[in-house]
This record gives sequence, C-alpha cells and structure tokens, in this order.
Amino acid sequence: MSVQQFRATKLEDWAQSDEYHNSFLIRKDEALDSALQTSSENGLPDIAVTSAQGKFLKLLVQSLRARKILEVGTLGGYSTIWLAQGLSDDGELITLEVSEKHAQVARGNIENAGLASKVKLIVGNAPETIKELGPAESFDLAFIDADKQNNFTYFQESKRLVKKGGVIIVDNVVRYGRVADPTYLDDRVEGVRTLLKGIKDDTEVDATTIGTVGEKGYDGFLYAIKL
Repeated sequence: MSVQQFRATKLEDWAQSDEYHNSFLIRKDEALDSALQTSSENGLPDIAVTSAQGKFLKLLVQSLRARKILEVGTLGGYSTIWLAQGLSDDGELITLEVSEKHAQVARGNIENAGLASKVKLIVGNAPETIKELGPAESFDLAFIDADKQNNFTYFQESKRLVKKGGVIIVDNVVRYGRVADPTYLDDRVEGVRTLLKGIKDDTEVDATTIGTVGEKGYDGFLYAIKL
C-alpha cells in the first residue's frame, strides 16, 4: 500500500474538489439555482449552505424518514428547499426568519420550487417565536443556521421540540478554527463557545462536531441526538 502524500492546500483546491464531486453526485436543479440567483439579485448575503451540504441535509431527512422539520434561519430559502425536498408528501417544515425582506425572497423561491404546501415560514425574532412552537417532542429534525449569538437558546428550544432519537444540527461551529482560539474575540464565535459549554454536561443529548472544508472555507457543524 502506498503512503498518502500530503501537500499544502488553498481554498481554491477545496472549491475545485467540491465542484468535481458535485459533478457526479448532484443533479442539475433549476429551482435551487434560481433560489441562489434570486437571493443574490435581491442583495441577500452569500452565506447559504453549499450544494454539497444541502444535499447532505436532504439525504439526512430521507434517512430519518422525517415528517416534521424545524429550521432556524431561512435566508433566501436555499437550505429550506433542500430540506423540504427530502420530506414525504405529508411532511411539514417550519422555518423561522427575522427579516421580512429575506422572508419575501424565500417565499418566492420556495413557491418556485413547488414546495409551498410543505413549508410554513414564520417571520419574527426567532429567540421568541421558537418558544411559541409546539407541542414538545413533535419534530424529527432541527437545523439551526441563524445568528450565532443565540445558538444555545435555539439548541435548548430545539431539544424541547424534537422527539427522542431526533437530530439537532447547528451549522458554522468551527469558523476557520477560531472557536478554539481563546485570543479571538467575536460575538458569533462566543455564541458557539456558549453552546459547547452548555452541552458539555447535558445528559439529555449526545453530540459531536464534524469539521468541513469546501468552496466556502473551513468550518463545521454540530450533530446532536436527543436521548
């Protein structure tokens, strides 16, 4: 067996890697492409999940046979579409968004994808609106990708809402390794640290962080199961 040869890499190498793998594994989807284009044309920030990550979310929904999903952070609806595509015909996705402008763009994108009947978009301050959701233990999956400062609040409420054995994913928890650097001070990074500290001794969940690298850089997500 030959020894793996390692070399220094740049972000461009990983973007090329994503593009190569996606060319085999992700089919062309006009609704998803349109969602990205429409979001960009309306001035939304380019912070949606990558297509590879979106496909992972869809596959996870299908693997769990999820019928009810919670998403915190809609943006332009790109990840919403990926998640909803994995749902069965009678499935439901509730997504929370603070910005009325973002929500308006997302509604158009979701409708264009033919998924409006499966998606309920709630506009408002998510740390408050999430507390109004229920009943408890009625969701199969929660995907958290919103303001990082409130990560722990979103996680605690998601833990209340998902069923035992349900999955909670929190995106952007590595942030180029800055979360582990005590000298790096940033509200978003501190929000991740607060989340990790809150989960450390929580016996109601089991969790791990998976580091990722791709076209949008070095990051990672937290994957938790409610016990």
